[in-house]
Amino acid sequence: MAFSSSLLISQVLFFFLVSLSSWTSATSTIQQTFFRCLSTNSMNSVPLSSYYTPYNVSSFTSVLNSTATNFRYLLPTVPKPVIIFTPLSEAHVQATVLCSRQFGLALRVRSGGHDYEAVSYVSQIESPFIVLDLAHLRAIQVDIPRGTAWAQAGATVGEVYYRIAEKSKVHGFPMGVWTSLGIGGHITGGAYGSMMRKFGLGADNVLDVRMVGSKGKILDRKAMGEDLFWALRGGGGGSFGIILAWKLKLVNVPETVTVFTVTKSLEQGATKLLYKWQQVAPKLDDRLFLRVIIQASSANLTANRTVATSYNALFLGDPNTLLGIMGKRVPKLGLTLADCIKMSWIRSVLYMAGYPNNTTREVLLQGKSLFRTYYKAKSDFVRTPIPEKGLLGLQKIYFEEEIPFMIWTPYGGAMARVPESATPFPHRHGTLFKIQYLVSWQDGTKNMARHMSWIRKLYDYMGPYVSKNPREAYVNYRDLDLGMNKKGVNSLTEASSWGLKYYKSNFYRLVQVKAKVDPDNFFRHEQSIPPLPVKRGSKGVLMG
Repeated sequence: MAFSSSLLISQVLFFFLVSLSSWTSATSTIQQTFFRCLSTNSMNSVPLSSYYTPYNVSSFTSVLNSTATNFRYLLPTVPKPVIIFTPLSEAHVQATVLCSRQFGLALRVRSGGHDYEAVSYVSQIESPFIVLDLAHLRAIQVDIPRGTAWAQAGATVGEVYYRIAEKSKVHGFPMGVWTSLGIGGHITGGAYGSMMRKFGLGADNVLDVRMVGSKGKILDRKAMGEDLFWALRGGGGGSFGIILAWKLKLVNVPETVTVFTVTKSLEQGATKLLYKWQQVAPKLDDRLFLRVIIQASSANLTANRTVATSYNALFLGDPNTLLGIMGKRVPKLGLTLADCIKMSWIRSVLYMAGYPNNTTREVLLQGKSLFRTYYKAKSDFVRTPIPEKGLLGLQKIYFEEEIPFMIWTPYGGAMARVPESATPFPHRHGTLFKIQYLVSWQDGTKNMARHMSWIRKLYDYMGPYVSKNPREAYVNYRDLDLGMNKKGVNSLTEASSWGLKYYKSNFYRLVQVKAKVDPDNFFRHEQSIPPLPVKRGSKGVLMG
């Protein structure tokens, strides 16, 4: 019996080693032949320096980790790509699509790396997969006389802001507060920021686009048609094609703007003030963006803690006008002239992003994130003010976690005037504000389950106070708790679990567009839009 057991173990071990050797050999073959395929199918030569495999561990890991913000997805147990390719031209991107198709490889596309669940550089449902990192495609051309700019997908929000301000003191663009966001993916989710109440979303201010479709062709707005152009501006990244560049419509900003941050603790009446803010913030002057950042005063669970609510604002105007508005609408905040800081619009970008006051604006060209840690995030939209009783219960849960964090972002203004069907981003009419929940930690996997459990508990608690049927969520705060495709196969029923939350009824139009432009579902990930069968002879959007 012992002999039989030993023989069986030896056979299993031999089979495992042979299988491992075969897999390693197959992977190596894929990596070599894929590179040859890129070179064959690209009009431009493909340098080896733009091509990374795990065999060169140091450079591969460095590139993979370069823009990743969520350390949860860099753990050794998380699946890694077999190839990372950093294209230097649009032709390289086209070749990547053609070769991925040829070899049946799943494709992940990364422009900035800020996606909360890392679907741009991790695949939990398919293997092997490759990562197309657009970091080198970051050219920006600003045309002030025409009031436009072309920005490639790998450019960051901060770089775009910098290049606009380099040409003009009275132009800007309304998109994200976090300056290290890659605009390729950022605008596909809508792109909100501190000027959205005046000018709407970044997606609302896009004039044209260049993208690579599912067959490897480059399409612009005219070639793709209005249905696909509609879907790209808020329908989420990774479902329809690879964004190469956006054409942006610049907006006019004052030469001088005003910012402030005023913090109130529980002991200073934070609960009543927060209740009042919910009713007032969405109805303020469109030029005023007044968000609330809610944190615990200490990460020490045993300390004498309180909850701090910081009112962080950008006003597209002068301090005296701002004081008049605040004194009339939010007098309890107690804003004074000493709290108000005058500065240029580009300086306000740094201020709202949390940079120290002495930071030079050239930091925007570095594209580095201020936030790199282990974290989990979720989101909600609120349509009726949360009562004080609800706020008190929220504060109680806050004290159970070391580093709890929320941002309440006010809507109203231009956001309420744009129809929900204008873009896939539907969270417009009737929305008072959006909540971003976030928990972060630094001790790796040690207490990860506890932190994840806490934020889910907080999310469950907030259920009665937020939007319903569906309970809405923001696609750029991607949350795999809402559901996930299985093994790369989409179904409409499965995808509805998150699709209706992200897009409401716009989800069904996105499905129709997907069926026309990518019927075989080449562009897919854990929460991509599913296709439907297309009837033979039907007319629709030009296929890529």
